[in-house]
Amino acid sequence: MDPDPSVSGLRVAFARIQGMLLSQANATTAVDQLARVARAVIGPAVGAGASLFDDTGRAGSTGATDVLTAAADALQYELGEGPCLSAWATAAVVRIDDTAPESRWPDWYAAAHAQDIRSVLSTPLVLGGRRVGAMKVYAGDPGAFTVEDEGTLGLLAAAVAVLLGCAQPADAPHRLSASLQAALADRQEVGVAVGVLMERHGTDVQEARAALLDEAVLQERPLAQVVRQILARLAGREG
Repeated sequence: MDPDPSVSGLRVAFARIQGMLLSQANATTAVDQLARVARAVIGPAVGAGASLFDDTGRAGSTGATDVLTAAADALQYELGEGPCLSAWATAAVVRIDDTAPESRWPDWYAAAHAQDIRSVLSTPLVLGGRRVGAMKVYAGDPGAFTVEDEGTLGLLAAAVAVLLGCAQPADAPHRLSASLQAALADRQEVGVAVGVLMERHGTDVQEARAALLDEAVLQERPLAQVVRQILARLAGREG
């Protein structure tokens, strides 16, 4: 009998990851599956995400277990800051015990806290000494994640980075480039939508971004799709 249940859990998770990644046709599908494994392994997590970044910190392939996580992550990419990007940039674990008093990234914290995201744990994906992405888990209660959870997510991320290196298809650079171009376009559209909402409703930046996040969660659709819908509706009214 294994004296540490978490070790058995990780062994099962690693076996699942290897089976999934080595059969994936592209990195986008792989990171989506990785997010699901992270949520399953880290007990307090109510949502999880995984992202691959280029050398400038722009998100390429991303995956999330739920709409709220996807929207919260999308805001990080749009703002160019947040715990996930910090974990990638510093190659160090970022643990937030409560988003309410945090001030490092006030715009992102305000939107996350409004959606009852209270705890965050993010760890980098490092392959051959190169930072390639990050994994993160979210919880609705403050102080949800422990030092043990940090260790578990770190072990998971180390195995994931190696397996991602094995799973990259021959056309991965081309796919990543296309993904980054799409991400940049999405970021610009989110910025436009935020500006429009601020002008029309007299809100500030934080309130406008929180409104977009609320709408994405309500519709259970990606943030980029909701933004395009809003912009198209506004363009129709002005046409």
